[in-house]
Amino acid sequence: MNDQPVAPLSERHVQAGKFFVRLYRYRTLLLKRWWILFISVAIGLAVEAVSLRYAPPVFTSVGQMIVGIKLNIEQEGLYQEDLNTFSGTQVQLMRGDEVRRRAVDHVASQSPNLTPPRKPVYLDVSLAPKSSIFVLRATGESPEYTKAFLQACMDEYINLKKQMVAKTSELTTSGLYDQMMLLKPQIDKADDDIQSFLNTNDVALIAEASGMSGYMVSLYQQLAALEAEADLLRSMTLDQSLLLEQSQIPLMADLSGMSGASLPGSGVSATAGASAGTGAEGQSAMYAPATIGTEYLTVKQQILLLQADRDRYAEYLKPKHPEMAELDQQIERLGRVLKIYRQQSIEQLDARTNALALQIKNLELQTRQRGQENLDLTRKASQYQRLQAKSQRLQALNDQLMATLQTLDVNKEISPESVTIYEPASDPYQEKVVPWKSLLRAGLIGLVAGLALLMLLDRLDDRMNSFTELQEMFEEEVLGQIPRERRPDRSGIIPHLQPDDQRHSFVEAYRNLRSSLLYMVQTEPRPRTLLITSSVPGDGKSLTATNLAITMALGGAKVLLVDADLRKGTLHNRFDLQVKAGFAEVFLQNTDWHQVVLPTSVPNLSILPRGATTQRSSEFFIGPVMEKFLQDSRKEYDYVLIDTAPVMAADDVTSLAPRVDGVVFVIRSEFTSSRVAHSALNMLYQRKAHILGLVFNSVHVNAGDYYYYYRYQDYHKQA
Repeated sequence: MNDQPVAPLSERHVQAGKFFVRLYRYRTLLLKRWWILFISVAIGLAVEAVSLRYAPPVFTSVGQMIVGIKLNIEQEGLYQEDLNTFSGTQVQLMRGDEVRRRAVDHVASQSPNLTPPRKPVYLDVSLAPKSSIFVLRATGESPEYTKAFLQACMDEYINLKKQMVAKTSELTTSGLYDQMMLLKPQIDKADDDIQSFLNTNDVALIAEASGMSGYMVSLYQQLAALEAEADLLRSMTLDQSLLLEQSQIPLMADLSGMSGASLPGSGVSATAGASAGTGAEGQSAMYAPATIGTEYLTVKQQILLLQADRDRYAEYLKPKHPEMAELDQQIERLGRVLKIYRQQSIEQLDARTNALALQIKNLELQTRQRGQENLDLTRKASQYQRLQAKSQRLQALNDQLMATLQTLDVNKEISPESVTIYEPASDPYQEKVVPWKSLLRAGLIGLVAGLALLMLLDRLDDRMNSFTELQEMFEEEVLGQIPRERRPDRSGIIPHLQPDDQRHSFVEAYRNLRSSLLYMVQTEPRPRTLLITSSVPGDGKSLTATNLAITMALGGAKVLLVDADLRKGTLHNRFDLQVKAGFAEVFLQNTDWHQVVLPTSVPNLSILPRGATTQRSSEFFIGPVMEKFLQDSRKEYDYVLIDTAPVMAADDVTSLAPRVDGVVFVIRSEFTSSRVAHSALNMLYQRKAHILGLVFNSVHVNAGDYYYYYRYQDYHKQA
């Protein structure tokens, strides 16, 4: 079961949206700056073509070697290379710096007339499939030196392998001798320990340690039998004991089977150790015939018989009858005899019980003594076995090392054909340069460099390409997105909206902007004097102000569009109006602003054009004339839209913005720098301007997060 937390659905949608936005940004970057990739690839190809053109000819010599995987040494081979890494190890040795250094010295000593080339000879080593043949390929500028270098590499590789094997064998032999020298004192000490042990201990007695164990078992069995017999006597009454004695029923197992056991090394019979408790016939003395016990039981039986006769006679004879009196006398006389026999039987049983106690005590003493002797013998036997095992182990290891030394004759056992030259260095031939491979490699390098440069430019570019990026960079509310429209002619002016305009997505975007302004959630009254501005020229603020005014007018509101860019305002050109005076004359000549307001072709929309140009507009906007104009126009029009100069171009906006109800800030997609836009907004916030929100202008309709109406063009087509 997967315990990893699952992101909420909204978060996953945001992540997916960011992914597609980033993908669109890269796509836009490639479409705009594809020439960077073209130039980088062209430079790579040109550099490689020049290098190929002026590169000296290259000659190649080929040789082959057979390298054995395993040296022929007995005892499984003390010098053996790992089969899994053998091929890679040999390739690295052949191409290693040691072999190359030796080969250079070899060529210099054998062929002093050959001059080393400026560029070192390149050596490539590969393994032929399913074989131990190594193919060596040397490539260089000088044919003679290349062949000599390759042959020297093969010869020096063989010499290096021989030196490695010889060094390894010498180290192995030295290590074996050192190990044997370390083993000799240990073997001598083990022999001395065995001899010292034998001098202080009887080996024959130690050898009979196992027999002592059997003897101890017999003693414990006898002790258990006597203890059981004594417990039985103590638990039985006198009559039960005498009856059991008379019937001669054995109380425990007959011990006669153990009569032949003898103590190891002592010559003492096990029967003799328990003879005090056995009779002449091998039975326990408890079961030997006892006359007193028999007489006791006989008299008791006679008394019982006489009492039975008296009870029978008492049925028809009186107690004073002579026969009854005679029976009473006999019973009384036998009773006195019975008491005597009873006393004697009790004494006899007590004597037997005491005898059993003495036998038990004697056996307990023997078991303790013999048990201690048995422990000592067992411990000594174990110590003797450990000493013998240690000595045998050391001797076996010494014998193995000796046998290895006898078979380790490196000079005789190493086969000279384990590393052989299968084919010597061939005559050099000129390498055919395949230009397309080099050019392809150079083109790929140039392409990668171009992509890296594009990524760097993208990291440095802080312009917004999508609505998601705009939201990430700005905290202000986005009032609307205006789709990008193609410029119809060379003048570069996009026509303003018409009542029957067929640019449906363009029209709907401004309607959405109008709705955002009309239905903003706020406690203060709806803003009626709006200032439309941007951070830098070219963001599309004038077009936004014009189309927003037209949209509001078409919605039934009475709108006045004011061109307050007294330096470069051109709103009158958008409506093809001939202007003699305008907003500038209101300040310069104290002209009544009503006289310079012109109607437009759009119902409910009037325009106050710029008039003459001036560089003093900032002073005019903070004066009383501007304040009176705002008060009067607010009374006569539902909405007054003021188009001004960009914030970063002049101080006009920062002087005028605090005096209007709200500011709409225009940001152009893929054009406006976020750093510049933030600076402009900070300047407005410092003047306590009321920023209503942002308008994201000229948004590419293919952006992943653009959600306006261009996707549904068929909906606007008439049936």
